Amino acid sequence: MYKKVILRDVVRVPPARFGENLKEAIISILRESFAGIWKKDLGLVLAIIEVHKVGSGKVIPGDGAAYYDVEYEVLAYDPVMHEVVEGEIAEILEFGAFIRLGPVDGLVHVSQITNDFISFDSKQRTLAAKESGRILKEGDRVRARIVTISKKKDGTKIGLTLRQPGLGKIQWIQEDLKKEESA
Repeated sequence: MYKKVILRDVVRVPPARFGENLKEAIISILRESFAGIWKKDLGLVLAIIEVHKVGSGKVIPGDGAAYYDVEYEVLAYDPVMHEVVEGEIAEILEFGAFIRLGPVDGLVHVSQITNDFISFDSKQRTLAAKESGRILKEGDRVRARIVTISKKKDGTKIGLTLRQPGLGKIQWIQEDLKKEESA
């Protein structure tokens, strides 16, 4: 789930940046420090949107930098269990497919693609269902559900499934809907 959040923090502005516009220097420092970083309680910080308030600066003896209490707004992506997401197949491997969900990738294991037996074609880089003949390849658009989330310091791993009604390759979903309408 994408969310905008207002945060408060203390930002260190080094002496080399004292001549710059203060808000611009602070937003630049925040972007360098936090954009693209996983925060446990926030998710993946995608962007620092705006600095709302800057308090008066304090200089700590022996440092020379100024420290400011700052209130700022960020855009973050925090995956939620059972959330339905759409993405594009970024990579196909023998054990499954990585799906690009915008800012992050999730993995759908071969056991979670269909109820059918899946085989991997290393030359074509595809996964094919034996009975239905349905094929997944890189670049295909899919709809999936988040079934596992493993949050760690170095990032979050997302497990996905395509094995529920209304999920799978977008083309498969459309084919299934047409079959239901004609029945």
